[in-house]
This record gives sequence, structure tokens and C-alpha cells, in this order.
Amino acid sequence: MWTKINHCPLCHSSKIKPYKKGNLIQRGLTPEKIKITDADYGKIWDLSRCQVCGYVFANPFPGESLLASLYIQVEDPEYEAEAEGRRRNFRRLLHQIEKFVPQKGSLFDVGAATGLLLIEARQRGWKVAGIEPSRWAVKIAAEKYGLHLHLGSFEDYRHDENQYDVVTLVDILEHTPDPKKIMVKARELLKPGGIIVIVTPNIESLAARLAGCRWWHFRPGHLGYFNRRSLKTLLNLTSFQVLSWKKYSWNFSFNYLLKRLSVLSWLTKVPKLASLWPRIQIKLALGDSFEVYARKQEVI
Repeated sequence: MWTKINHCPLCHSSKIKPYKKGNLIQRGLTPEKIKITDADYGKIWDLSRCQVCGYVFANPFPGESLLASLYIQVEDPEYEAEAEGRRRNFRRLLHQIEKFVPQKGSLFDVGAATGLLLIEARQRGWKVAGIEPSRWAVKIAAEKYGLHLHLGSFEDYRHDENQYDVVTLVDILEHTPDPKKIMVKARELLKPGGIIVIVTPNIESLAARLAGCRWWHFRPGHLGYFNRRSLKTLLNLTSFQVLSWKKYSWNFSFNYLLKRLSVLSWLTKVPKLASLWPRIQIKLALGDSFEVYARKQEVI
């Protein structure tokens, strides 16, 4: 169920070295630990680093079948409670996407959760589809938003090729032991000249360096971490041309942030204030995640 390797899963170089000693145990990986709103910050698996491309990855790592069996059980009501801020994030992403695809064609979202990105896209005139491994999230998407997502892992998804103008991978690549496999599959979905959108943590960002072992992206569900060089390597290996490279910013409610600050979390339980915090939206521009737009290149 867990695999240890002696090469980089990205560029396949054998020049890898231990990077950080983990503080998690394999049998401790549960659906609760890998939900989107998990706040177990600073918890990591044993990490290795490729000396050639710079990719940092869990080693050993859980197999695809184990991950699929866990993700299908994930329930995350707190994600849906933060829908307002997350939809703001996605509206900004769609505004950028439409600079490259102004005709608003077809869009496929990988790891769509309850479908918030797709709902925003649909309202703007896009034809949308997506896949999500959580049974709970797929049910919410259908019952609350009338959005019918494919249930399952993207790695196992059977699809027609050259079907979509845009494929979005928002906070997806860090959750997989094989990001190249995800990118190859996304490429197959795209029409010639189609656009891929990637949001993923930057392990060499200033915020990551300052936070150290308490960086909020060091979490049980994250199995791989990119720097600029390794993400460029992945894009080159899968034949994508970068169009835009940005730093991602987040919108959260003040309530969400307070609950993650142990010294202030008590404020969320004050009766007269409890209803106020969820209504206050905060833009968090930490600059510790990449936001990349790239075009599918034809392989000669």
C-alpha cells in the first residue's frame, strides 16, 4: 500500500536525498486527515528532494488505491461553509482564464469538491464538467447546485480526448504521488491549443521559509511540493507553454482564520460575536502558491 522509490517521480533522476524527517505514521492516514479544510499544519511524511529538478516528495508514499479508498469517504462541511470566499477565488481565476479563452467554451475541473468553481464558470457562460473523489462532495454538488460530477479518481477516469478548452488543477498536484500522470491525462482532455490552470504550493516561497516546519501547506494530504524549477520541468515534460505565472491569493472568512489560530480560536465561541466572524471576508496574499496558465503544445 506504501511505496519507497530511489528516483524522482517527476524527472526520474536517481539523484535524490532525504529532505525532512516526517512526524506522521502510515496507519494514521484517515479520511479526516486529508479533507480540504484539515488544519493539521506542520505534519509531514518523510520527504525526499530531487537534486536535479528540485521536486520534494513523500517517500515512501501511499498508493493510488489506498488514496482512492480514503478520498471517497471524505466529508468536509467546513469547505461548503466557506463557499463565499472560495467562489471569490474562483471568479478571479475565471477572469484570468477568459483573457486566454474569451469565447468561453468548455471547462473541466479536476478535484472539483462541491463544484464551486464550475458553478461560477457555468454562470459566466461556460460549458462545464468535473470529477471529484469524495462521495459526499458529489452529492452536495448535485443536491445543492444541480451539478452532476463524475465520482472517482482522475487517474482512473475514462474520457474522450481533445474535448475541453480549459482544464483546471486547483490545489491538486500536491495531493498525488505522480503529478506527471495527472498532467498527461489533463493534456489528453484538452483540445489543441487548450489551456491548463495550475494552483499549487511553492515550497521555496518566503512564507514557507518564514513559517518553517509550521508552514500551513505541510499537511498529511500533501504528498509533493514544487519550486519554480520543478514546476517548469513538469510543464516542459508534458509539453505545455507557460502563458502567465502569478502568486495565488486566498479569500477566507475571519471565522475560518480564527479557528486556525490557537491563541484566538476562543473568539469563535463568544455568543455575541460568533455570527459576526463568518461575514467578514479577508484576502490573504501570502504569495506561497503558484498560479500558472499554460497552453497545450503540439508534440512534433
